[in-house]
Amino acid sequence: MPLQPAPSKLSPELLQALRGIKTVRQFPKGALLFQQGFPVKGVYLVESGEVRILLPTGQRQKQLLEVAGPGALLGLSDSMSGENYRVTAEAGAQTIAGFNPRQDFLELLRAHGDFCVLVVRLLSEDLHGLYHKFRSICAHPGRPRHRHLDEQLNEGGKIGKAGNAR
Repeated sequence: MPLQPAPSKLSPELLQALRGIKTVRQFPKGALLFQQGFPVKGVYLVESGEVRILLPTGQRQKQLLEVAGPGALLGLSDSMSGENYRVTAEAGAQTIAGFNPRQDFLELLRAHGDFCVLVVRLLSEDLHGLYHKFRSICAHPGRPRHRHLDEQLNEGGKIGKAGNAR
C-alpha cells in the first residue's frame, strides 16, 4: 500500500512557485534521486511513491533514517549550503518527484523573501528531527530506531506518513 500524502509543511504559494520551475522525473524502485558525497543539483518534491533516506554506515551498509512520501521536500539543506549531498535518497517504490535545480530554487528565494522564512523553519525542524534520530542511533547502534522501521527492514512492511523536508 503506497504512502498517503502527508500534510505539506510548504505554503500553497511556495508549492505553486516550485511547480513552476520543476521538471517531473520518474524513478523506478531502487533508483537513486541523489547520493551521499555527490555535488548538489537541486531539491526534489515527492509527488507520489516513497523515498528511502539512507546514511552509509560502513562497507556497503546503510542506515535507514526515514521513508519520505508525497509532500516531502528532499535535498533542501544541501541545496542551501551548496555542499555535497549528506545522505542518499533511493526510491523505495515507483516514485514521481518534481526536480527543482539549485540555481532556480535559490533565485526563487531571492525573488520571494517571504519564502525564506518558511525555508528557515523547515531547516530548523529538520535539524531538530535529525538530532533525535542520531541520538537514538548512538544509544542503540546497528538497530532501526522505530518499530515501523523494524517492520520495514525485517518484514517488508510499509512506513506511515512522512512529509518533512530532508
